[in-house]
Amino acid sequence: MGYDRRKKLLWVTFLYVDMELHKTSRIEILRHLANRGYDVTMLAAYSTNRPSYDEHGIRIISIPVRKVPLISYLVLATSLVFLLPILILKIRPNFVIAESELGTFLGLISARAISKPLRPTIVMDVRSTPVEARGLQGQLENLSFRIAIVIAKGLLDGITTITTMMKRDICANFHINPKSVGIWTSGVSTKIFAPDTVTAKELRAEMKLEGKFVVLYHGVLTANRGVGEAMDSIRLLEGKYHDIVLLVLGKGPALSSLRTTHRKEIAEGRVIFHGPVKYQDVRRYISACDIGIVPLPDIPDWRSQCPLNLLECLAMGKVVVATDIPANREVASESKAVVYAASSNPKDIAKAIMYAFDNRSRLDEWGIDGRAIMEKKYDWTIIARDLDRYLSSRC
Repeated sequence: MGYDRRKKLLWVTFLYVDMELHKTSRIEILRHLANRGYDVTMLAAYSTNRPSYDEHGIRIISIPVRKVPLISYLVLATSLVFLLPILILKIRPNFVIAESELGTFLGLISARAISKPLRPTIVMDVRSTPVEARGLQGQLENLSFRIAIVIAKGLLDGITTITTMMKRDICANFHINPKSVGIWTSGVSTKIFAPDTVTAKELRAEMKLEGKFVVLYHGVLTANRGVGEAMDSIRLLEGKYHDIVLLVLGKGPALSSLRTTHRKEIAEGRVIFHGPVKYQDVRRYISACDIGIVPLPDIPDWRSQCPLNLLECLAMGKVVVATDIPANREVASESKAVVYAASSNPKDIAKAIMYAFDNRSRLDEWGIDGRAIMEKKYDWTIIARDLDRYLSSRC
């Protein structure tokens, strides 16, 4: 299908572009839509370091707001009520995609007052159902999510989700016509994340990892992503498995507690923490590892996700130990590039790591299959094409 270079897109997000690690997917999908001829503008927030107006190959308009729980959310939501209609009239986008924060809809409702010839096609994007929030905060997030979906169903022109499972759940739970819901998954640049773009020897020497079997976790560190269980599994690896090292690349609210509860493994050099690195540098650390690990537990938070760290490791030709949950199965199915742990229990994770270690002479061969899956289904050029087709269908 050809594409029209006159199409304009305004993307509305509450992400802090100078702080949050999970901005990668938004930046990449917008860059690749720009490559398909879209004139792209992203409306986002920043806390201290304002992004340049034209960064990453896309136009970024950012609202300065210190990140303070609840207060910053209310400030952003109120700003959108006044700012979004003005931007729509100024930019004249064909499409507006707003992420599924309830606050974004305050702006979208005011934008509905724009007369039909100037009003763009408006789509809500759902990257995740409410996750990692419990108690009263969790109840409020679930309520706001449900309200946002109901508003989108009644007032907007479409919805996009991250996986087929999430689409199925949303359509069933909210009685939405599946034809109005599109899918764009997480993706990976197979040009950047390619085995032949970096070498591992220098980094392994720098980190004193020679002779070690390195398992890499990279991503956000929170209490229910299975990172603690992965560290616990290292305690169970003795004898010939004693030289297996878990390298943890990233940061997050659980960092301090993870350091405290695994002091012994850290002191022995069997668990190594490293802060987050620039997006394009992640591939160096993947290259330096023997296998990756995605230890997400089988809970509703993660079943319908599409883990970016899984895609990046597979694109680098690495075998990944991953929990046997629908999110991981949807990406790799029965591929030998993924060694499935029966659960996020440390014993099951340790068993999967040992299997990978015992078959280390075959890991390069198995990793070829994962790389092929990424090139065929998950390269950002393919994801952008799918989103482009969906948007065109909503006109």
